[in-house]
Amino acid sequence: MRGAALVAIAATIGNFLQGWDNATIAGAIVYIKEDLNLGTSVEGLVVAMSLIGATVITTCSGAISDWLGRRPMLIISSILYFVSGLVMLWSPNVYVLCIARLLDGFGIGLAVTLVPVYISETAPSEIRGLLNTLPQFTGSGGMFLSYCMVFGMSLMDSPSWRLMLGILSIPSLLYFALTVFYLPESPRWLVSKGKMLEAKQVLQRLRGREDVSGEMALLVEGLGIGGETSIEEYIIGPADELADGQEPTADKDKIRLYGPQEGLSWVAKPVTGQSILGLASRQGSMVNQSVPLMDPLVTLFGSVHEKLPETGSMRSMLFPNFGSMFSTAEPHGKNEHWDEESLQREGDDYASDAAGGDSDDNLHSPLISRQTTSLEKDMVPPASHGSILSMRRHSTLVQDSGEQVGSTGIGGGWQLAWKWSEQEGEDGKKEGGFKRIYLHQEGVPGSRRGSLVSLPGNDMPAEGEFIQAAALVSQPALYSKELMNQHPVGPAMVHPSETASKGPIWAALLDPGVKRALLVGVGIQILQQFSGINGVLYYTPQILEEAGVEVLLSNLGLSSDSASFLISAFTTLLMLPCIGVAMKLMDISGRRRLLLTTIPVLIVSLIILVFSEIVDLGTVVNAAISTACVIIYFCCFVMGYGPIPNILCSEIFPTRVRGLCIAICALVYWIGDIIVTYTLPVMLSSIGLAGVFGIYAVVCVISLVFVFLKVPETKGMPLEVITEFFAVGARQAAATKNE
Repeated sequence: MRGAALVAIAATIGNFLQGWDNATIAGAIVYIKEDLNLGTSVEGLVVAMSLIGATVITTCSGAISDWLGRRPMLIISSILYFVSGLVMLWSPNVYVLCIARLLDGFGIGLAVTLVPVYISETAPSEIRGLLNTLPQFTGSGGMFLSYCMVFGMSLMDSPSWRLMLGILSIPSLLYFALTVFYLPESPRWLVSKGKMLEAKQVLQRLRGREDVSGEMALLVEGLGIGGETSIEEYIIGPADELADGQEPTADKDKIRLYGPQEGLSWVAKPVTGQSILGLASRQGSMVNQSVPLMDPLVTLFGSVHEKLPETGSMRSMLFPNFGSMFSTAEPHGKNEHWDEESLQREGDDYASDAAGGDSDDNLHSPLISRQTTSLEKDMVPPASHGSILSMRRHSTLVQDSGEQVGSTGIGGGWQLAWKWSEQEGEDGKKEGGFKRIYLHQEGVPGSRRGSLVSLPGNDMPAEGEFIQAAALVSQPALYSKELMNQHPVGPAMVHPSETASKGPIWAALLDPGVKRALLVGVGIQILQQFSGINGVLYYTPQILEEAGVEVLLSNLGLSSDSASFLISAFTTLLMLPCIGVAMKLMDISGRRRLLLTTIPVLIVSLIILVFSEIVDLGTVVNAAISTACVIIYFCCFVMGYGPIPNILCSEIFPTRVRGLCIAICALVYWIGDIIVTYTLPVMLSSIGLAGVFGIYAVVCVISLVFVFLKVPETKGMPLEVITEFFAVGARQAAATKNE
C-alpha cells in the first residue's frame, strides 16, 4: 500500500497550499490595510476573493474532471497557485491584488474539490479513510507553518505583505512538479474511458504487485449506474464436508467453487434467513422498527459491519487460500495476450483512443480475457463474437447445471463473482443470463464459532467449516441487451471504450441511488458549515486574550499583532495530533461512529460557551472555561466533522458522475462558507456571542439527528459496492414509501 500512500501525500500538497494561503491572508491583511489605505468593505473583498474564486470554479470543475481526468485538473490547480503567488508578490494596487486572489481561489477550489476524489479512486478500501484524512492534516499543517512564518516576519521592522503572499509560489512549484512527473491518472477514470492497459499499469504501481486483475474487474463493474439489484444469501463450505457419497454438483441449488490449489473446492448453497444483510433487506432491522425515520440505507450498510470479519487485510476470509482466483491457477498462455495485430485479425475494434499507446496489450482483466471457453471451442461463434468478453477457464467456478461462476477478492471482506447460466430456448438455441455478484462473508467460519446451522435438507453437516455470505446480484455494468439478442455463446459484454462517450451524465443524477447519495452529501456539507467552526475560529483570539495569554506574550516584548499570530499558530498546532488520532480511527471505528461520538461533544462545548457568556463567574473562571471549551471543540471537530463530509462525498457516487456530484456538494460547501463568514459580524452585533453559539448548538443537534438517520457507514467497503448499496437502499425506501 506504500504506492497509494505516497501518491495521496503528494496530492494533498494542494490542501497544504490552501491552509497556507488561508493563514497568510489572515496575517497579511493587517499590513495590506495600512499600506493601501483600505476601507472595511474593500478589506473584506480582498479576503473574500479567494472564496468567490473557489465557488465559481467549483461549478464546472466536476464535469470537466469527468471529461479530462483528475490529474489534469490537479496540474491546473498547481499552475493557478504558482501564478497567483507571483502576481500577489508584484501587486502594485488593490485591483491587481484582487485578481491574484481570484486566481488563487480557482486553485483552491480545484484542490479542495478533487483531491478527495483522487485519493478515494486510488486508495485501497482498507486505508481509504486514513488517506482521505490527510487533506485535513496537511491543510492544518500548512496553516501552522504559515502562521509561524507570518509571526517571524511580524518581528521585522517593516514586514512585507507582498513577500508573505508571494512565498506561496515556492511550495506550489513542488506541487506542480509532483502532479506532472509523479502523480498517475486515477485508474477508475481511465477505465471509464476504456483505457484499460493504462489503468492496469497504474494499479500495478499503486498496489505494488503484478496481479491486479480482480481490482480491474471491480473497476469495470463500477461503470454501471442504477440497475436492478437483488440481495441473496448463501452458505459456503468446503466440498469435502458434504455427506458421504453425495455429489455436490448433482444438486442444481448448489454452486461448486474451485480454488487454484489441487483438491481445494467449496460449495455455495442459496438459503434464506441466515444472512444479516438479507434480514436487513427484508425486514429493516430492530433499529428501524423502533425508529421509523431511519433510512433503510443506514440499516443495510450497518448490517455489513455488525459481524465484519477481521479487517485490514486485502484477502477475504471467504476463500482464505485463494490469491486472486484470476491469473494464479495456471501460467498465462500466449493466446491470452492482447495486441493490435491479433485484434485486427479478429476484426475487433477495441483499441483505445491512442492506438499503440493505449492498446490493451497483455491485459489480464477477468472480464476481458480473449481466451475462449471449452464450450465456445465446440460451437460456431455467433455474429457478435467480436464483442463477447469471456471468463478464463482456470478462473471459473463450474456448476453442472449449466452455470459458471468466476470469483475474485476485492478487499474489505468482499468477493466479486459472475454467474453465467445457460438454457435451451424455444427455438432450440442456447440462451443465457449473465449476473454479477458481490459476495460478503458474515461472521467467522462455523467450526471456529462453535455454533450449529441447519440447512434445508441437511445438505451440509453442522460441524463443517461453513461461512454465511450475503450477495448483491445484478447485471454487469457492460451487459449488452443488443448483443444478447444475437444469441452469443457466453457473456455478452461490450468493451469499456465503446461506452466511454455514451450515457447522459446529467440524466444520471436522476437515478434513485445517485439522488439518495446527493441528499446525504449535500445535507452533511450544509450542516457542517453551520455547525460553528468559523464562529469559534473568529472568537478564539478574544477567548485567549481574556484568559490572559496575550498579556503574558506582550510582557515578553511582543506586539499585539505578533502575539495574535503566535496564538493562532498554537491553536492550529493543537489540531494536528487530534487529526492524527482521527486518521488512525477512520478505518477502525468508522466515519459514522466518529461523527456520532464527536458531535455530542461539540454540542456540549457550545452550550457551555453560551452559559459562560450569560453567567458571570468571574473573569478568570469564565476565561478558563471558555478556553477549555474552545480547545475541546477544535479537537473534536477536526477528528470528525472536519474531514468526514469530504470523505463521504468522495465515496458515495458512481464513477461516471463522481466528479460532477462532488462538485455539487463542494459548491454547497463554498456557498455555506460565504454565508456563514459574512453573516457572523451581523449576528454578533444583533444577538451577541451567546445567541450565535446557541444557533450553532441547535445546528449541531440537527446534524446529530441527520447523521443517525441518514448517514451510512462506508469504512472498508469498495467504492463500487457502496454505490450499489445506495441503489438498493433507494429502491427499498421507495418501496416502503409506497406501502
